[in-house]
Amino acid sequence: MVRAAELSRQVPSDVGAVRTRRNGLTSAAANLARRADQTAKMFQPLALYLAARYVQPRRRKRFANFIALVSVAGIALGVAALIIVLSVMNGFEREVVRHVLGMTAHAQLILPPGRDQDWKNLLAQAQGSASVVGASPYARGSGMVTRNGQTRGVVIEGVLPIAEAATTDLGDYLVDVELAQLTPGSRQVLVGSELARQLDLRPGGRLTLVVPSWNARGQLRAPRYLALEVAGLFHVGMNQFDARLIITHLQDAQELLGLGNTVSGIRLRLNDSAAAPVQARVLAQALSPSLQVVDWTQYHRNFFIALASQKHMMFVILTLIMAVAAFNIAANMIIMVTDKTADIATLRTLGMTRQRILVLFMFQGLLIGLTGTLLGALLGAWGAAESASVAAALERLLGIDLINTQVYYIDYLPAELRSEDVIAVSIAALTLALLATVYPALRAAAIEPARATHRD
Repeated sequence: MVRAAELSRQVPSDVGAVRTRRNGLTSAAANLARRADQTAKMFQPLALYLAARYVQPRRRKRFANFIALVSVAGIALGVAALIIVLSVMNGFEREVVRHVLGMTAHAQLILPPGRDQDWKNLLAQAQGSASVVGASPYARGSGMVTRNGQTRGVVIEGVLPIAEAATTDLGDYLVDVELAQLTPGSRQVLVGSELARQLDLRPGGRLTLVVPSWNARGQLRAPRYLALEVAGLFHVGMNQFDARLIITHLQDAQELLGLGNTVSGIRLRLNDSAAAPVQARVLAQALSPSLQVVDWTQYHRNFFIALASQKHMMFVILTLIMAVAAFNIAANMIIMVTDKTADIATLRTLGMTRQRILVLFMFQGLLIGLTGTLLGALLGAWGAAESASVAAALERLLGIDLINTQVYYIDYLPAELRSEDVIAVSIAALTLALLATVYPALRAAAIEPARATHRD
């Protein structure tokens, strides 16, 4: 009887303890739910807030931190390398076009050879056209120059100084000399800087020109040897001009090349370089059907085609660097999902849907990609701006010629940063980073709270 009374008194007390514990657990869950709700209200969207938290370095997870750092560095290096390469290619294209237009005008009307040329009338008609800004005749031929036993093949070009100044930018490339110094009968010439270096020529120096000669029936005769005086030098920055071109007065060129009173053609500067091919052909048809037209897009057509192809190939190849970094992002995300299994289960228990878990981890990968992209864009912009000085420093340090004028058209490293290239590279990097998060994010969203809790 006593034992039964004691048990009857103990049971209500145990039931009360159980109820108290249950109420405490319910209150704790409610508090946790309220705190989660408050956090969600304070940090919207919640997935982005948690993703930013997960991206932060963790003291005890050095390996995961290292992989995340490698991912950011890989994306940054890939973006920077691609921006620098595209900028340098843009610079090459811009400089070649600028030099070609500066030395050869927008288009050339090539006259048929013959003593009955009426080039002066054609020149006057061309100058009267509304689309023509400047027109000038020129005479061109090939020969060799010799000095102190050294021989070089050259192109001799005769110009009218005043008309040439209105057609090309030749005057901008002259070194301590004026184009007007070329006078008829003086046999003075302007020599490219590279040719002058090879033959050790200076203003006032002399050289011998050797040109072929033909008789009236077109048979080759003994070559002619003519002494010339160097009036000055010019430096274009393109080996094609600096090492192979000699410029003299039109009348002297006609005499040296045996052209009589004829010319090789008429150079044109038009009011729109982009429309030059069409405008030049329309003008040629209006002037004479026998005229041939060569516009600036044909001067180095193969170069521009090759450059465009190389830009596309380099974009694809260097994008692989970012693809490798994207694999690192995927590896980092998989480690993160494994490490945060318990947290994911808790979030799911508190009501977070699978879609929001998916978005959470995709945000995390996107933040890593965005950080790498921003760093890479800044590094790439700096590299493009300093490309010439960096290349010069490397040449001095290593003792090599990075920009060989025998291979490239110019003797320096230009760069032109274009916003469309930066945008395209950034979109490619962020797309790869986002794609790398798909599998880890799907894996995180597939975690079942019950199973995750049971494993723990």
